[in-house]
Amino acid sequence: MLRARPVHFTSRPDQWERLLTDLGLVKSVDGTEWREFDAGAGRLALHLAAAGSAEDGTTAFGVEVGDLAEFARRTNQAGVETGNAPAELIRADHGDSCRITGEDGFTFLADTAAKAAAADKAAPGAGSADADPALAVVEVWFTEDAAAAAATLRSIGARFRPVPDADETADFTAKNGGVLMVRPGSGPARAGLGFEYGGDLDALRGRLTAAGHDVTLVEEAFGRSLHVPSPDAEGVAAHHPALWIASARGPA
Repeated sequence: MLRARPVHFTSRPDQWERLLTDLGLVKSVDGTEWREFDAGAGRLALHLAAAGSAEDGTTAFGVEVGDLAEFARRTNQAGVETGNAPAELIRADHGDSCRITGEDGFTFLADTAAKAAAADKAAPGAGSADADPALAVVEVWFTEDAAAAAATLRSIGARFRPVPDADETADFTAKNGGVLMVRPGSGPARAGLGFEYGGDLDALRGRLTAAGHDVTLVEEAFGRSLHVPSPDAEGVAAHHPALWIASARGPA
């Protein structure tokens, strides 16, 4: 099992919940500091952050797996080909986890499903079947070593998805939902967040506009996308880029 599940840290979880709900995600875990939202493919977690803190408005790359020990074994076995053993079972603040380390020093966690933060209890809700089936969660690994990052994603079991523009580096899909991308970036490696939509993008734009969101349609050589102001930008957090929803290119 492999599912994309980034974690977004924010001091404005209610505003994020409104946007995610209007996008078509469904809340499946509701805790004091931790909420999870299911898309048609993939999952997004919101983690409460102190307003103005360094983590406010940032995203952590992450995945969900079925069995941590088996996932670590398979990941390290696959990494033998590249001389890399990137997976390590650890005890994180929220419990047992697996830390994956890329050759660029970028780290992310693999958790079992429905992992709530701290002492929050997971309150089961609607599953992804109730979410907009055309919407997929996208997490992005920005790095100066794109080839090594792509090799790490192959090691964890992500499925390579060809992209039309070689400059875009690499796209992967997770077996149990969501998209994982590698994109070139300068400086320390970091994570980004977005969505893909496999339905009528104009209809989604109309739906979001009717719900009161400021939506911009962007036409580019590789496709169309919608840009919506990040809820973090409305608060005291630093400047944040718009949240993007791109036309889907293939199965998520």
